[in-house]
This record gives sequence, C-alpha cells and structure tokens, in this order.
Amino acid sequence: MSALARRLQHAVYGGPEVLEVTEVPLPEPGPGQVRVRIHAAGANALDSKKRRGLFAPGQEAPAEPQPLGLEMAGVIDAVGPGVTRWKTGRPVLGRTAQPDAVATHALADADDIVAKPDALTFEQAAALPIATETAYRTLRQLGVVAGQTLLVHAAAGGVGLVAVQLARALGTTVIGTAGEANHSFLRELGATPVTYGDGLAERIRAAAPQGIDAVLDASGRGVLPLSVELTGNPEKVVTIADLDAARHGVRFSRGMLPLPQVMEDVMPMIEDGRLRMPLEAVFPLEQAADAYRRLDDGHLRGKIVITTRTPLDPEARAVLGMVV
Repeated sequence: MSALARRLQHAVYGGPEVLEVTEVPLPEPGPGQVRVRIHAAGANALDSKKRRGLFAPGQEAPAEPQPLGLEMAGVIDAVGPGVTRWKTGRPVLGRTAQPDAVATHALADADDIVAKPDALTFEQAAALPIATETAYRTLRQLGVVAGQTLLVHAAAGGVGLVAVQLARALGTTVIGTAGEANHSFLRELGATPVTYGDGLAERIRAAAPQGIDAVLDASGRGVLPLSVELTGNPEKVVTIADLDAARHGVRFSRGMLPLPQVMEDVMPMIEDGRLRMPLEAVFPLEQAADAYRRLDDGHLRGKIVITTRTPLDPEARAVLGMVV
C-alpha cells in the first residue's frame, strides 16, 4: 500500500464549508526539492480568495480538487536529487513549492526555506514566511526611509504588523488603521493607530499633520482612492489586497523575493525579540474550516495558524489553548 499524506482541499468554490481533509499520495521530492513533514501552516487571505473562486470568475468548480496554504514550518523527512545543503531531520520554515501547505506533508524548493530557530515553536515559525516577505518587499517597493510617514491599512494583520515593525526600525513614522481593540498593541510597537470607518481621512490627517509619504494597503477594503488622495501620487501607494489596483493607477505587489534573502535581514530581529508576530488563534487540521471562517471574519491581531501534527504533542496542545 502506498504511503499517504493528509491535506486540506476544496472541489468547488465557496465558503469555508467547502473545505475537506482528504488522503492523497505522499509526494516525492524532485530535483532541488525537499519534503517536509509539516507541523504547522499559516492561513492567508489569498487562500480564501482562491477558495471563493475570485481568480476563476464564472466557474462553479476547479478542474480538480485544489489544496490550500502557502507557508509552513516542519521537519525535512526526504531530500531530492541534487540537494546537498539540507538533511533529513532538520526543522525548517518557508514556502511550499505549490499552494498545498495545509497538509501533513508537502514539497518545498530547497532554496526557499530557512532553518527554524530553536527559540520559535513550529506554530510561531509557520506564521512568518508570507507576512515577513510581503512586508519587506512592499516597503522596498515604496522606498520607505527614515524621516518619512507611512500609512498602513490593516496594521494589526500579519503583513501590517511586520510592516509596522520594519518601518519603525528604519526610523519611519507609522500611522496604522485598525479596530479599537488593537490600538494599544500598535502603540506598543511605536505606531499611531486610527480607527477605520466614516471620518477616516480626517483622523489620518489629524494623526499626521506633516502629511503621508507612502501607503501600504493590506486591507483591500476600498481605501485606494483615499490613499492616493493622501499621498497625491498613486506611485506612492502599494496594495497587496485590492484587485482594483490598476483602476486607481496603484501597484499591486505580486512577485516574491527569495525567502533566505529576506530572512537574512529580518531573522536577527525575530530572534532577539525586536520583531513580534502574535498568533490570533491556532486550530488543528480537522478544524481548518473554522480557521478560515475566523480569517474571513477579519479584525485579527497577527496570524491564524493550522497545526497538522497528529497526534498532538504537549507543545501543540499548549498552543491550542490559545484558540479563541
């Protein structure tokens, strides 16, 4: 009997209720790849957009069941031809070669993973790759430097929180939109929080009388016209969440930088505590639909993570106590 893996997938488009955990053949690493026994995977808004069929308008179902998940942390349990840097048994974090990280096993390109620091749990590590790379990349695209003022929409989400902390480390003033419940946390990080909703423009101008030099939109909630108005130039606005970006002359940031390149700069900040990524909630694989339901509800502080270890070890059980 062939070895099997378990993974989350959907055979039709729709809400979290279309998700199911299914057994699939255990993937074998090809040249330049490793197979990771995944302990935890991060849940991302892109997963939900794909699941709802936003990238396949008019289609009721994909041609074949689609997996989910872009980032993970786990232990290498097989190495493909040509891979010399990595050995089995090594804990790592990174991106999967395909969007199938919410699974017990998945393949990763050997040059798109990094060693997991001992100080991080697998759940903490799985929350890092996508948010860290995205925040790092978009701040570079915006050319953010010391002395400027950056506005971050959805500042308490995964990407927003990393962007806030990286920008503050650069010496940038940061204004962040967020719900009231997350204002005190953003202040701890050195940002000035403002509540979204009616009157947002006036609140931002009051918080930043010196003006806004650049905007990172991580919310996708129709804030691009205001962002362009505040900066006076659509080239000073980048979004990772609004598919109408081109209509407003705004860049939609898509391309990904090599993760080791990003982590070379950022990992020291993570290891010494200068950069924090809180976990909003952690769910077991069997409750993955609930994890994405929570993600879709929004108003998060940090990341939602799905743990795929079975049976759960004591460390995983302790983290699962954080589920809200």
